[in-house]
Amino acid sequence: MSGNSAALQPPADAVPPVRHPDAPAPGELLGAHYGQCFGCGDEQPHGLHLQARAGEGVSITAEFTVQPAHQGAPGLAHGGVLATALDETLGSLNWLLRVIAVTGRLETDFVRPVPVGTVLHLKAEVTAVAGRKIYCTATGHIDGPDGPVAVRADALFIEVKVDHFIDHGRQEEIRAAMDDPDQVRRARAFEVNP
Repeated sequence: MSGNSAALQPPADAVPPVRHPDAPAPGELLGAHYGQCFGCGDEQPHGLHLQARAGEGVSITAEFTVQPAHQGAPGLAHGGVLATALDETLGSLNWLLRVIAVTGRLETDFVRPVPVGTVLHLKAEVTAVAGRKIYCTATGHIDGPDGPVAVRADALFIEVKVDHFIDHGRQEEIRAAMDDPDQVRRARAFEVNP
């Protein structure tokens, strides 16, 4: 792990992650968990529209194309947008564990600039699990999936119950998601970090 934070170091009793038997098969596109999600939702005009695929073990690959709306400095991706892409990719790992979890901590290293028009190739994996804590890491590459690392992050996700979203989300969106007649879409709306 690249981070130096003690909060991101798994405890001695942490165990290796176990891919859930019902997890999507390696190579399978995960799709948006919620249409309004800024990271993966297809209903967000300026969202990232991040596309994640299940990998081997408890890993994910994803792609995100930096658009003009994602700029910070002229012609370059905003650092917060890049952190969002990392967070979205890391959050997608929970789909392979089949748990509901939210970001507890995210430490990001910005290694090199990412120009507008760049396809950011992301790789993420869960490294350890300790009770409700899920430890994971991700990298974002430019110029291809094995190109230079532009960003990387280490994260801690915390497993929660669906009540976390119901108790804290805006009621209008919660009701709309809960009333969705599509059972799979209804369940997926609450499966990735908000």
